[in-house]
Amino acid sequence: MTNPAVIIAGGGPTGLMLGAELRLAGVETVIIEKRKQRERVQPGALGLHARTLEVFEQRGIADRFLAAGKPMQVLGFASVRLDLSAFPTRHPYGLSLIQEHSERILLDWAEELGVPIRRGVEITGFKEDAAGIDVALSDGGSLRAQYLVGCDGGRSFVRKAAGIGFPGSDPTLSHLLAEAELTGEPEWGLRSDAIGTHALSRTETGKVGIMVTERGIGSGEPTLALLSAALIAHYGSDYGVHNPTYITRFTDMTRQAETYRQGRVLLAGDAAHIHYPAGGFGMNLGIQDAVNLGWKLAAVVKGAAPEVLLDTYHAERHPVAAGLLRYTLATVALSRSDDRTKALGAIVRELVGMAESRLVTAGRMSGLDIRYDFGEGHPLLGRRMPDLEVVIADGPVRVSRLMHDARPVLLNFGSEAVGAGQWDEVRTVRATYDGLWDLPVIGSVMAPMAVLVRPDGHVGWVGQGTNEGLTEALANWFGPR
Repeated sequence: MTNPAVIIAGGGPTGLMLGAELRLAGVETVIIEKRKQRERVQPGALGLHARTLEVFEQRGIADRFLAAGKPMQVLGFASVRLDLSAFPTRHPYGLSLIQEHSERILLDWAEELGVPIRRGVEITGFKEDAAGIDVALSDGGSLRAQYLVGCDGGRSFVRKAAGIGFPGSDPTLSHLLAEAELTGEPEWGLRSDAIGTHALSRTETGKVGIMVTERGIGSGEPTLALLSAALIAHYGSDYGVHNPTYITRFTDMTRQAETYRQGRVLLAGDAAHIHYPAGGFGMNLGIQDAVNLGWKLAAVVKGAAPEVLLDTYHAERHPVAAGLLRYTLATVALSRSDDRTKALGAIVRELVGMAESRLVTAGRMSGLDIRYDFGEGHPLLGRRMPDLEVVIADGPVRVSRLMHDARPVLLNFGSEAVGAGQWDEVRTVRATYDGLWDLPVIGSVMAPMAVLVRPDGHVGWVGQGTNEGLTEALANWFGPR
């Protein structure tokens, strides 16, 4: 194998999305994946958020996920249901779709794009210098690249070997999660007791999905004997549990990497942040990390942009994850059954249930109201570009359709002065649009005369009839000319 420009550790959803983004940008990459072959993964994430579906629209693959899943209102906080149906988006809902299927669809897409995946191999070490990074592999081979990205999960070898701190909170509760066969008829559905929440459900494989809260913080390898004992403790019977497909454990441990970039090493997905699964943020955060990082890494690798552009990845994505981790910590705190926590929960539900609070919470948890801090300016600046149906020379087209090739787009709505000039990678499109520009949470905004949309779908510059600040924005995001 020839040496790639970027090595990606981990072939889960985050690594696959990053690999695809780099290939769209024309950058040679390889994914190092320890799993020897395609195999069924544990349930993992249970669905996709609205913003993630918008990201897939930008790449022309959203229909693949919609065909496999079920659109539904899946968000909630403090027992308050968060309805997105009135939000101005093509996808005012979440998508119920277990990670096994999401990962399969992403893998098919990555393979279509020609992303190489080297299976049955792990990274065992790396050493960087001024010109690149040498990566040692478990089969005795090695690769040299310009950058290494750790998408290798919460126990990330890449993060640990790079010496990047992973501060946060230790677990206060743990659950056993399994899929197995039962001989007896169980008590289906959710139930709660003084220990925690438990659930038994039918799965599409015909086996039973099992979640039980452990009495203490579990340690060691989860076994069938432990699962049986936990079922007996909470249900009075283990229902003859046998033939498990898997048994695993998850906790409310919450940690975030101190930095998402250290030299030639970057982190994305669970390697950068882990948390309790309430809210379903994990896979969605990882996919959006990859889309934020991919075009920046490509620009630097190709020599179009200076290396400092990579620092904006941490500056933009670290605060987003930090904000959502607060929701997972709060969810666990509010789940306790003592009288004080119940009183606090009642107050929180009352506050979140208010119209404005419900709107703000839904916008944040869905990812639709993410705003990267690019300074003062038009309300669109730093936010996701609405997927408007604009009219161009060829006729009506949705903005997301203009982004399938992961290139930046400069949309000109009538200003003669606006153009991308020497930035050939920026596609300039003259367009018209009649109607209001509606943004989640903040509502209608004044229509701009031009917008610069980055490859990740966020607005990097807004023009009000002149090109003031455009040259600086183009240089900032895509390198000086």
